[in-house]
Amino acid sequence: MEMKKKISVELKNRNPAEVVQLTLDGCLSCDGELDGLTEEYQQLESLSMINVGLTSLAKLPSLPKLHKLDISDNSVSGGLDILAVKCPNLTSLNLSANKIKDINTMAPLQNLKKLRNLVLLTCEVTLLDDYRDGVFELLPQLTFLDSYEQDGEVPDSDDLDDDDDDDDEAAGPPGDGDEDNEEEDDEEDEEEVGLSYLMKEGIQDEEDDDDYVEEEEEEEEEEEDGDEDGAALQGEKRKRDQEDEGDDDEDD
Repeated sequence: MEMKKKISVELKNRNPAEVVQLTLDGCLSCDGELDGLTEEYQQLESLSMINVGLTSLAKLPSLPKLHKLDISDNSVSGGLDILAVKCPNLTSLNLSANKIKDINTMAPLQNLKKLRNLVLLTCEVTLLDDYRDGVFELLPQLTFLDSYEQDGEVPDSDDLDDDDDDDDEAAGPPGDGDEDNEEEDDEEDEEEVGLSYLMKEGIQDEEDDDDYVEEEEEEEEEEEDGDEDGAALQGEKRKRDQEDEGDDDEDD
């Protein structure tokens, strides 16, 4: 696929000035021409042009916000001075599988003051005895060379990913997630409190019902006792009346 057509597909009807990331791997670039890649892409931060037939970077447009550039598996042998002019804010540069044979070829990269990660894997320069020490000495701003630190230690993958800041911005300002979690915790606490209250209220209602039943039973018992007492009194009264009537008859 031609580069211009590939760019059109990648745009997906977006305005070039709004594009932050562009992947053009495998498309055709004739004689170093970057047809379709223009200075309209002023917000571009990540550009990948793996295996596009590049022999030179002379046609690279000015991309002042570009942080990450991958041009591995091409035929670039020099002319890296253009990067400091066109892409002064590069932090990560992948030149793997290009035709770079000498350490001094990287000398122009000294002007990329923010460059932290450089990859030159399978370039002929990596076969030199003093390769690693020579590159770190030439480019003291580097932190990683071929995905290794200067002392040969393997860094965490997060350290090599210069897109972390973009992920943080997309996720929102620091603390937003914590506030959301706190709100969720508060809601859960409220639900738990509400359930506890309802359960407690239900238990209290049951206890009140039991008390009410006990009170009714006590009242019924009192009524029964009262009825029995009343019957006894009436019986004694009738007995006294009968005795009085008997005494009256004897007097007569």
